Amino acid sequence: MTVQISNSGLSRRSFMKWSGVAGGTTALVATAAHLGMPGTAPAYAADGMEGVDSTVWNACTVNCGSRCPLRLQVKDGVVVRVLPDNTGDDADFGNHNILACIRGRTMRQRIYSPDRLKKPMRRVAGTKRGEGEFEEISWETAFDEIAERMKSTIDNYGNDALYINNGTGTTGGNILHRRLLWRFMDAAGGSLQPLRNYSNAAYIVAGTYQHGASIGTNSTEDAANSNLLVMFGANLIETRMSGGGEMYSYQHLKETHGTRIIVIDPRYSETALTIADEWVPIRPGTDTALVAALVNVMVKEGLQDQEFLDKYCVGFDEDTLPDSAEENSSYRAYVEGKGPDGIEKTPEWASDITGIPASRIRALAREIGSTKPCAISSGWGMQRQAAGENQSRAVFTLAAVTGNIGISGGGNGAWPTSYAMPVPNFPDLDKPITVGIPVFKWSDAVDHGEEFTAEKDGVEGAERLVNPIKFMINYAGQCIMNQHADPARITEILQDENKLETLVVIDTHLTPTAKMADYLLPDAMSIEQPDLIKNENSAETGYAIYAQPAIQPPGDAMRVYDMCTEILERVNPEFAQKFTEGKTQEQWVSSLYEQARDDMPELPSEEEFKELGVIRQRNPDGFTIPMKEFRDDPEANPLKTPSGKIEIYSERLAEMSKTWVFPEGLAGQKVTAVPEHIDAWEGALEARESGEFPLQCINHHTKGRTHSTYWEQPWSKEAHPQKVWINPADAEKRGITMDDPVRVKGNRGALDSKAFVTPRIAPGVISVPQGAWYTPNDEGIDEGACASTLASLVSSNIAKGNTQQSIIANIKKLG
Repeated sequence: MTVQISNSGLSRRSFMKWSGVAGGTTALVATAAHLGMPGTAPAYAADGMEGVDSTVWNACTVNCGSRCPLRLQVKDGVVVRVLPDNTGDDADFGNHNILACIRGRTMRQRIYSPDRLKKPMRRVAGTKRGEGEFEEISWETAFDEIAERMKSTIDNYGNDALYINNGTGTTGGNILHRRLLWRFMDAAGGSLQPLRNYSNAAYIVAGTYQHGASIGTNSTEDAANSNLLVMFGANLIETRMSGGGEMYSYQHLKETHGTRIIVIDPRYSETALTIADEWVPIRPGTDTALVAALVNVMVKEGLQDQEFLDKYCVGFDEDTLPDSAEENSSYRAYVEGKGPDGIEKTPEWASDITGIPASRIRALAREIGSTKPCAISSGWGMQRQAAGENQSRAVFTLAAVTGNIGISGGGNGAWPTSYAMPVPNFPDLDKPITVGIPVFKWSDAVDHGEEFTAEKDGVEGAERLVNPIKFMINYAGQCIMNQHADPARITEILQDENKLETLVVIDTHLTPTAKMADYLLPDAMSIEQPDLIKNENSAETGYAIYAQPAIQPPGDAMRVYDMCTEILERVNPEFAQKFTEGKTQEQWVSSLYEQARDDMPELPSEEEFKELGVIRQRNPDGFTIPMKEFRDDPEANPLKTPSGKIEIYSERLAEMSKTWVFPEGLAGQKVTAVPEHIDAWEGALEARESGEFPLQCINHHTKGRTHSTYWEQPWSKEAHPQKVWINPADAEKRGITMDDPVRVKGNRGALDSKAFVTPRIAPGVISVPQGAWYTPNDEGIDEGACASTLASLVSSNIAKGNTQQSIIANIKKLG
């Protein structure tokens, strides 16, 4: 059935321009059980428009990157129905319906979850962090005590002992909330800075050294101009599976252009299943070896783009090495076996490491090397490894060797770029403190931050830290317990109150991280407050959503903007004025949108935008082709590397390799000037040689949740139950069949789950869907099956990023 949203006061031209034609929709009707409320839910019309008090535009803002619009229907102050966008036209690609996926469509269950936080609370005196013993307190008490602890930390240690823990979801597409807590800290004199993020830390650093910055590859839609698309570990069909993500673009690409697609991944992902012509299963952490063998074949058969390498790159050949480099330290020397290790990187050599037959490696090299243009891209899972930086750099190098950089239909080997509407974010303040640590190192900075140095721990802005972290705020994230690593060890660190003195958690639900709090502050959900939300992951169509409160927050829940204001008023009223600039949250939203209209006068008025709910804009420049200007004229448009070129050999990394310090006793802890393959700790080699833990264990995203968000929803659990993927050959050896209860054990912990026996995962590899909530029993076994239970706190070699894909383990049947 076709439904027309209200457009009173809008001209037909304005409405059609920004919203498109109304689309069809299927309503999901609320029941009393779904709402967690007594009584019987009233019957509402199937078209989703009758029998309600209002229909309000807002969005699902979890950290998948899509930010899909939702129409929330309200009756008597209760959200009774969640409807998707109805303003697009599926016949017109780029103006398609921005349909929310199963996650966003279960928003009601998240709103009315029994885990929802409604009162400010304080940990009960005498109990330990993590025991979940809290007492209700007033907001006045919470603000007074938190402000006093914050002032005490500043007085006793300095502002550099304050820290904001990395958050996700709400700090993603929400314009106001994206940098809100950092602005809060900067208004109070600053804090220790978090560097990069949990998603792609090694990838960012790899791009910085190779390309001068973390530059994305050509947009998804530009692959329509490709004759071949090669994806290393990218699974955007599943992680971005809504109308607001790249899934729609890839499906459109396949349906309309038939571009040949090869997916290289340890798991036969939804992307491989849905759009790929071929799946190449590979052992985790061995993409560097595969790329070296591919290049070896290309060089032998003259398939490399030598003209491109000579003109635009440093260090592929000996002739383009910097003067400081030693003989035979080029990447070509490495793959030809002329480097220090003396091993030629043949397909046979790579086959033993990767598990891919040598004949397939040769065929793949010939296909990639002879097909122009060829779009090469990489996902982020492959770089969450001990040597993750080299994983990304290797794929970047393959794109350079084939000469596909800076051209339509090609790519530089990175993550696809997308167009975003130029709507400004809540502005940052000047940063009084510029010293920072990698986000994954926060737990070490709590435990022994006074020992942190630049060359050992990746400190930036100073040679070393002065203080450990003493006061921390975690906002809208699970990057303390659930999405970090080794939660058993994190519990030990946080329960020592001589280390971290204050932990404030601001969230909407009682998560495993929330249970660690000293002060637990209930935030309003995004659907309960105003904001501007923009999408940044839908290829060449950018859009923005005017989010309006659909209902009041439950109980005493409060908007975080108001919490920050109240705390700063108590620390120093001047800080609060600096933070708010005298504006309410509503006034900031209006102000930021008016700034956008100053730059784009054709945007509708704010009142029109409120009624439209969502506005779209196609990229006015057409397809995004990063590094095109560099390719067109490298002299006039140099990269931000020291040489101004693509540095396959990095002189900076060569120098770092001489001075950086690594933990003892772990394999593969080193920095290399070219993207060598490194047999790192808990990698493919160690798994095959280990008697106790012979399997590599990775983790993958699942359709039922985004990281740990939506984990508690009954519908999500029913549709996508937590199960460990295992290859039939590995299952047979262990007597495991489908749905058997199993225990996965590694070097740091163990979890219980059920088995999913499938040929869709490479032999020797198991995969635990990530994001399940950490739920240890009395024996320390995680009954929630959180993948991070098995992960190490040892960071990657250069970025000091998280390494959740570097795990060796074993699995056995229970009972």
